[in-house]
Amino acid sequence: MDYDIDFSEIAGKRVECPPECGMCCLCQPEVLPEERQFFRRNFPENLVKSRGPEPYTALALKKGRGSCAFLNGRRCKVYQNRPTYCRQFPFHLYASDRLQVELDLSCRGAWTGQGVPAMDEARDILARGEKRIAKAMAESRAVYSEFYANCREAGVMADPSGLRMSVSENLAMFCDPAYLGRIMDAAQIEPVMSLRSVQPDRDPDMGALEEAGMDTAMESMSSQDPLSVPVYCDGSWNWNMFMAVDGKIEWMVMDDEGELHHRAFADASDIRLRFPDAEGTNILRGYVSTLNGRDSFMGSVFSLMDENAYEDDMTNSYYGCLSVTVMDLLWRMSMLDHFMGTGCGADGVREAVIFYDMDRLDAPTIGAFV
Repeated sequence: MDYDIDFSEIAGKRVECPPECGMCCLCQPEVLPEERQFFRRNFPENLVKSRGPEPYTALALKKGRGSCAFLNGRRCKVYQNRPTYCRQFPFHLYASDRLQVELDLSCRGAWTGQGVPAMDEARDILARGEKRIAKAMAESRAVYSEFYANCREAGVMADPSGLRMSVSENLAMFCDPAYLGRIMDAAQIEPVMSLRSVQPDRDPDMGALEEAGMDTAMESMSSQDPLSVPVYCDGSWNWNMFMAVDGKIEWMVMDDEGELHHRAFADASDIRLRFPDAEGTNILRGYVSTLNGRDSFMGSVFSLMDENAYEDDMTNSYYGCLSVTVMDLLWRMSMLDHFMGTGCGADGVREAVIFYDMDRLDAPTIGAFV
C-alpha cells in the first residue's frame, strides 16, 4: 500500500443498521463484475443497467424507482450475497491524493452511538477492496496532480491545509448570519479574501441569505425522478421525498412497494429562513467541522473551480462554497420545520443533517468514491 489513509472522521464512533430503516436500499447499488455471476445464475431478472450518463450493472428497484427488489419487510432477501456497495454503507471511501474514510450522516445508525466500532468495520472494507482501491488511487492522484498544476498556472492556488485551519479557528463565523452574508459577498468581490477582514453585519440581509439557501436547495429537488431527489428517513422510518416544480414543493412518502403518497404542498416563498438556537448551533458547528475535514467536500470545491475555468482563487471558492452549503442546510432545516414541525433546536439541526448529508456526498468532485 503506497497511499495514506485518513480515518479521522470515524475515529471513536460506532455504527449500527436499524432494522426498521432500509434507506440505504433506496440507493441503487452497482454490482461488481465478480459479483454478477451469483445474480445471473439465481436472479437474472433483477440485474439491470442503471440510468444516467455512465450506466453500470445494478440491482433492479421496485417499479424502477423504489427500494431494491430484494428488500422485503425492510429485510434483505440476499443479505449474505449483497453487493460490495451495500456492505460498505454508510462508509464512503474517497480517493484524492490520499484515501479518506467518510461516514454518511444521512444514516440514522450513525447517530445512535450503538453497534460495531466504525474503525473495525472500515478496516475490513479496506481489506476486501484493496485491489480496486489501489486502481482508483492511481487515477485520482493523477487527476489531483493535474488540478494543482492548473491552479498554479492560473495563479489561484492556495494551501488546502491552511484553508482548513482558518475555518477551524473561525467555525462560529460559518454558523452566524451576521457573518455568512459578508463571507459570501467577499468571496465574490475580493481578489483573495481573508476571514480576518470579514466584519459582522449588524443588520444582515435575510432576504439575500434566504435566497442563497433556497436556490441551492431547490436545485437539488427540481426533478420528477424519485431517484434524483433528496430522501429523508424520519424518526418513524418513513421515506420522505421532496420535489420542486415551478416554485412549489411537494412532500411525498414512498412506501415499501415503490408507490408515492402525497402529503402536502408548499410555496417555496412561504418558507421563512430560520436559524438554530444555542443547542442547535452546537450541532451545526460540529457538522461544519466535519465538512471542513472531508476530502470529498474539498474535492467538490475543486470541481467547481475546474468547471469555472480557474477564474476564482481557491481561498474564495472554499469559503464561498462552505457558506452556501450552510445556507442550503439551514433552508432545508426551515423546510422540514415548515412541513413536519421538527424545530430549530438540536433535534431540528440533527434532522436537517440527516436529510442533507447524502445529497452533500453525491456532489460532483474531481476525485472519486470507491
